[in-house]
Amino acid sequence: MMNMSEKVLEFSIFCIENLAQRMDMNPRDTYDLLTKKTDLLREYIVPSYDALHTQDKEYIIDDILNALEMKGIAVA
Repeated sequence: MMNMSEKVLEFSIFCIENLAQRMDMNPRDTYDLLTKKTDLLREYIVPSYDALHTQDKEYIIDDILNALEMKGIAVA
């Protein structure tokens, strides 16, 4: 996929797992949503690591949900 540091990889997994939980989705389907359907993992989450990882979980997940909505993905 891409060359990431261990901290960024752990943060990416954190985002996928918590987004999956919030959206009541399987983590694998959430990963596909963030990589195949929208590419948000590569375009937004990883590049924004420095700013996002300093926020609390709710803020991070809300921010990702907002980014999904901006990509035209309906979120509940």
